[in-house]
Formats: sequence, structure tokens, C-alpha cells
Amino acid sequence: MTTIARKPAKNSKGWAAYVNKQLPELVPPMIALLIFLAVWQLFSWTPGATLPGPIQVVQDTWVLIFWPFYDRGGTDKGLFWQILASLQRVAISYTLAAIVGIGLGILIGTNKMMSKALDPIFQLLRTVPPLAWVPIALAALRQNEPAALFVIFITAIWPILINTAVGVKQIPQDYNNVAKVLQLTRKEYFFNILIPAALPYIFTGLRIAIGLAWLAIIAAEIVMSGIVGIGFFIWEAYQNNNVSEVILALIYIGVVGLLLDKAMGWLENKILPAETK
Repeated sequence: MTTIARKPAKNSKGWAAYVNKQLPELVPPMIALLIFLAVWQLFSWTPGATLPGPIQVVQDTWVLIFWPFYDRGGTDKGLFWQILASLQRVAISYTLAAIVGIGLGILIGTNKMMSKALDPIFQLLRTVPPLAWVPIALAALRQNEPAALFVIFITAIWPILINTAVGVKQIPQDYNNVAKVLQLTRKEYFFNILIPAALPYIFTGLRIAIGLAWLAIIAAEIVMSGIVGIGFFIWEAYQNNNVSEVILALIYIGVVGLLLDKAMGWLENKILPAETK
């Protein structure tokens, strides 16, 4: 009876190769993170230190860490629901900001008169910090939820609008000459020349805006009481002197912000042709 030697599974080889390939990329940040945690812990042990170290943070917030899905009603919810509520507000306002920003950017980029008329106003408004819009939004809209949505929208729209306008203005003249020679209709010019040429600039604006939108919702929720969201969670924890909960929420905010940026970068790599990047 002959025995047949089994070949090692290709999947295991592929996984090992992937790990070996990613290892040089993962080791430096892991070492840096461990050093940061060690320094932070040592600093928390120094006499007079008021901030808890990582060990104390985990001890104080282990319920929030291991039970992020609890819901006791009202604003007493786990971190998953707090972040989900904030992300929902960001998604609504960011989508609206993208639609309006790209539309106005194309209008300004293709119309010199509109650019001259609106550019000073846009340059003035885009420098206003997100927190400064909160009292105006509350005074105008009278409710926390629509006011929070407006603050995100007005913060996120400027990089999208400005980058789109710049991208449209930077379309090479040769492209416009070809469009004239081929006698392209406005629709054909829009989809075949304008959008593909401006797309790298549009994605730059979208990627900047997603970070600003996430920052804006935190600022808006901190000063708007009674709404579920990670910003209000931070403010309530601070009011109750739960510093460890504030630190844990900041870590979650940073992780979510990083994931949002990576997701936008992945989408950009999937949509944009390689030669345009």
C-alpha cells in the first residue's frame, strides 16, 4: 500500500508570506506605542501627577471596554452607541457637504464672475472655527440635533468646495481644445473631461473634510447637552470627574478618525486611475 505525501496548504503559505511582508511595517509602530505607554505610565507614578496611567485607565473603564453595547436608556449607553450616533451625524452632514461643495466648486471653477463674487465670502467663512458656529446654529435652529448637523456641514464643506474649484481651474488647456475640436456637448465635456481631470483634487478635499467633520461633531456635541454622542459622553465624564473615561473616549475618537481617513484613502485608490495619483 503506497502512501501519498500531503502537500502543505497554499493558504497557510500565503498567510505566512503576508505576515512576513507586513511585519516590517507593523514592528516600528508597535515599539513606538509600547514606549509611549511605558513613558505615560512612568509619568503617572511621579509625585503630583493628576492624570491616570494606562493601567489605571483600564481598571477604571473595564466595564466600558468589555461591554460597549449596553443601553440603559437616555444618554446612558455604551461607547459603541455613542460613537455610532456621532458617525450617523457625520455621515448625513458630510454627504450633504460633499454634494453642495462639489457642485459649488464646479460652478466657481467654470465661471470667473461667480468666482470673483463668492471667493471673498468663502475665504471669510472657512476661517471660522467649528465651536464659533455652535451658538449661531442653536440660535437659528433652536434644536441640538439639527444644530449639530449644521456645524459639521459648515466645517466640512470648505475643503471640498475649494479643492474642487482649484481642480476645475487646473484642467489643461489642451483638454479644452480637444473638446472644442470634437465639438463635445456640455454633458460629454462634464463626464469625459471635467470630472476625470478634477477628481484627484476632489478626493483631496473629501479626505481633508472627513477629518474635519469628525473633529467638528466632537466639538459640537461637547457643548450641546442631552444628545447621545461621543462628544457629549466626554463632557459628561469630565463633569463627573471621570478622567479615565475621558482618556478612553479620546482613544476611541483617534482610532475612528484613523479608520475614516484610511477608508477614504482606500476609496481614492480604487476609483482614481494609477497615473493620476
